[in-house]
Amino acid sequence: MREVITTVTEADLPELLPLMRGYCNFYEVDPSDEALLAMSRTLIADPEFEGLQLIARDDEGRAVGFATIFWSWSTLSASRLGVMNDLFVAADARGGGHADALIAECAERCRQRGATSLDWQTAHDNTRAQAVYDRVGATRDERWLDYSLAVAPGASTRDS
Repeated sequence: MREVITTVTEADLPELLPLMRGYCNFYEVDPSDEALLAMSRTLIADPEFEGLQLIARDDEGRAVGFATIFWSWSTLSASRLGVMNDLFVAADARGGGHADALIAECAERCRQRGATSLDWQTAHDNTRAQAVYDRVGATRDERWLDYSLAVAPGASTRDS
């Protein structure tokens, strides 16, 4: 397999949207297509400040997965970090190394930016993803509990 991972551009959005929808469906949330595309366009417009999305393509050039990195800081390490907010591979492409390649590219983008770590979270019951994360050498941090506070009218805690 020859993995091709590139930064998402406007031209990728028609193929990215079904992948983002698949990711949202997996987590049983339903933001509008317009909102998903607006987020992607914000990242395309300002990757230095906001973050970026990566798209993975298989040998035939078909979009099979994506990852989203948001830039942040950590007071505890006094350093810049990348937050891999999203990682998704289409069901029919899983097991082909695409997730590993996306994580590796996210880590490389973080190194290029001067970030000291790439952080992410997953659902407690997403054991398939946890196996990937363990395989690529990521470490679990059981010290923290995640909290979310909806601050927009109509927003749910699953929005973050």
